[in-house]
Amino acid sequence: MKVESSVLNGKKHIHFIGIGGSGMYPLAQILHSQGYFLTGSDNNETETLDAVRKMGIPVFLGQRAENIDGADLIVYSAAIMEDNPELVASRLSGVPVLERSELLGIVTGWYDNAICVAGTHGKTTTTSMITQIFIEQGDDISAVIGGKLPCIGGSGRAGSSEIMTCEACEFVDTFLKLHPDIAVILNIDGDHLDYFKTVDNIIKSFKKFCEKTSRAIIVNGDDENSMKAVEGITGKEIITFGWKETNDFYPANIIQTDKTQTKFTLMSHEGEVCSLTINVPGRHNVLNATAAAVAALYAGADLEKLPAGLEKFHGAGRRFEKIGVVNGITIVDDYAHHPAEITVTLNSAKAMGFKRVWAVFQPFTFSRTAMLLEDFAKALSIADKVVLTEIMGSREKNTYHIYAKDLGEKIPGAFWIDNLRSGETPEQYHDRNFDEICDYLFENASEGDLIITLGCGDVYKVAKKLFKKLKESERGN
Repeated sequence: MKVESSVLNGKKHIHFIGIGGSGMYPLAQILHSQGYFLTGSDNNETETLDAVRKMGIPVFLGQRAENIDGADLIVYSAAIMEDNPELVASRLSGVPVLERSELLGIVTGWYDNAICVAGTHGKTTTTSMITQIFIEQGDDISAVIGGKLPCIGGSGRAGSSEIMTCEACEFVDTFLKLHPDIAVILNIDGDHLDYFKTVDNIIKSFKKFCEKTSRAIIVNGDDENSMKAVEGITGKEIITFGWKETNDFYPANIIQTDKTQTKFTLMSHEGEVCSLTINVPGRHNVLNATAAAVAALYAGADLEKLPAGLEKFHGAGRRFEKIGVVNGITIVDDYAHHPAEITVTLNSAKAMGFKRVWAVFQPFTFSRTAMLLEDFAKALSIADKVVLTEIMGSREKNTYHIYAKDLGEKIPGAFWIDNLRSGETPEQYHDRNFDEICDYLFENASEGDLIITLGCGDVYKVAKKLFKKLKESERGN
């Protein structure tokens, strides 16, 4: 164990507020494996809550003050609002209260080979790729991932080895609480500007993250902002990857064999390292795979087994995840929620040869939508057809007075649903919004089309609703 923390000393009962979150569930798995008694709460039934219950962890549906009874440590997700009754009661209880990232920081300190993957884009896919490489070669690793990975049956895993893979998110500097041995810096772009204010401030935070790394930084040598973050850092190995041959590692001989498979050669200054095949679409995933391969090899992965492990990776949940094909209409769900991610995803989709590409986008947070409004409009306009849900505010209040129509009016031909009706609750509007969008897609999409739901909220429900509706229609015919 690299780091000890007194906050866990003597604790027996840990309560998780928002235990069904993608970042909370893996921590619950790891703490449960260490013998702690856990309880948790959440507001909505999900597959993750089912998985939590199967571990023997009691879960309360709905967040109330009495849920914390008996706990001697309380952990909450950053998505929990400050006025949440359960969190308010926790702060008044006298029991220690930790935000999820603080606990994650403690946990990363338990491992001597913690690989922490940071970057504005590509964290979940790259962390998943590294995880799959080690799982396929038989290493009993631990993992904390921002999306579901089929080979581990969820977003996390508790293992017995010293290897841990961890998605390192820069949101409100949470990644500065981690204890990385190997840091991967994929890229640095303008995001979470309500907090950081400027890209220069984001770069400064990434530099602090790099300085916390104990052994090696694997950094995108082609990304100017990423290279600024490692300037002047000493006492650890800095390894570059990218498209250019001036990097320590780079892909060559890239051949796209079909819509979702690409083959390439991983190269270093010493020549060919190995031949790799990935089964996820897009040129950006070649670079993600390059970073994943380099990180895995540095952490001790077997070079001979690495290609087979990477080839078995077919994507993480909500990363160009294929929901199904009905009546010649292909439905895919993707987590892209930043203009740069949407641009990459839609360009990849347009290159696949579909008749039309539909982008069904759920903007996430009022601040991001307002600050990047023009960029969102430009990115979404790549699609042939654009459908917008209302903005999901998450942790924010709409002090920006911005709505989906403000984005829709900037995109020719975009479709969106009007705002709240008189007497309608936000929950009722949300459900109607999704139902009417599903109906619109059902009536207007046709054979040969690709429909992609985009966003990091719950827009995936539209994809599943539409797939079900099309399936029922198919049976009816």
